[in-house]
Amino acid sequence: MNKNLVLSTSSLKIRLLILFLCLGTIVKGNTFSPAIDLDEKTISQELVLNSHSFNTHERSTFTFLSQTEGVERGLTIIHLRANNKIEFKTFDTYGSKEDVQEFIAVYSKMIKTNAIIAILAHDSAAASLVGSEKQLASLGLTKLSTLKGRQAYIMHNLAGTIVEQIDDNSITQTINIPSEITSNEEYFPKEVYEFTPKIDRYIAHAGGEVYGVKSTNSKNALDENYKKGFRYFELDIIETADGHLVAAHDWNMWARFTDYTGTLPPTHDQFMKEKIYGDYTTLDMEGINTWFKNHPDATLITDKVNDPISFADAFVDKERLIMELFSVMAVEKASEHGIHAMISQEPLLDIKGDQINFLKINNVKHVALSRRIIASQKKLMLALKEAGIKVYVYNVNFDPGKDEQYVQDNELGLVYGMYADKWISDMKPKN
Repeated sequence: MNKNLVLSTSSLKIRLLILFLCLGTIVKGNTFSPAIDLDEKTISQELVLNSHSFNTHERSTFTFLSQTEGVERGLTIIHLRANNKIEFKTFDTYGSKEDVQEFIAVYSKMIKTNAIIAILAHDSAAASLVGSEKQLASLGLTKLSTLKGRQAYIMHNLAGTIVEQIDDNSITQTINIPSEITSNEEYFPKEVYEFTPKIDRYIAHAGGEVYGVKSTNSKNALDENYKKGFRYFELDIIETADGHLVAAHDWNMWARFTDYTGTLPPTHDQFMKEKIYGDYTTLDMEGINTWFKNHPDATLITDKVNDPISFADAFVDKERLIMELFSVMAVEKASEHGIHAMISQEPLLDIKGDQINFLKINNVKHVALSRRIIASQKKLMLALKEAGIKVYVYNVNFDPGKDEQYVQDNELGLVYGMYADKWISDMKPKN
């Protein structure tokens, strides 16, 4: 049923009667409850909550109006508002005592104003809750006050009372949301970050999308996306069986793209003989160097390769090279040899002590991390921005609705730039 269609009472009765007679069951989706008189019937939407503990290694999500949102580590409050609007915020109740106190303060305010909410936990959500058990229990969150480190948790108050569930692994619950919610109060207003559009904010992911195909790492992708406006290009660099550096995401993907059926990895000669989807030209170091030599305003960003010295020596212009690196040791080697390093997410988060100081000492001016973590790492994002270190986010187009336009409208400014599959008009620097 179209949620925007307004039905008269009589029309609704007729439709319900037909459904009951034909199906003999309750219709799921826009759920009808036979216990309520038709004249007083309210149509509901569904909120689907999926809470997964650390042990499951699955991402926790919630789904509303066919839109699925993945959540980060900690506790996420989902606030249901009038006109089928929702807002949500995740609090890192694993790693931040400050987030725990903010969670308690916000929850207390919401309960006092009779807000309709749901809460779900993801990963290990309870570590920093230690010491706050009495506060949580006094707020009616008795099960949350006893939550163990690696347990799933869901709460909601849609029926006017608090309902909580705990499981050692996972919980999935579908909740009917009545349409009579009238509150328009906003607890988590959208934060808007100002930024000046610049061409170096946009990295063409794996060369960029070419004719609707992503991750080809092909010469055709470089050519097409250069024409569209990109000047920063990421290529995945891996080795053939005989030790040649080439551009491909991984060998299994390359084999699917080329219909190659031989032994993996292929030799350099075998790699160069194949065409991606029968049309697109593969790239070895000679091809990469030729293309960047012919496009002197283009910059290469590498992925997969973690040997900065040998690759920088093989590339045509070290000044137009930024290497994403995957260990502290590789970053330090790059620093010693004047190679522009982009530290990846894992080694950055593993640095003990002052992360910003480490990056400054090693002259690291670029960071690559998943856009999925920026909400839970806002303080780090702001500290990197303050230090003049450019953060580029990947996992664009990995989650429903989280495409280039979403990142452009909601996340740039907090982070510096993104790995983009395709060019959108809003990326064009304004004069």
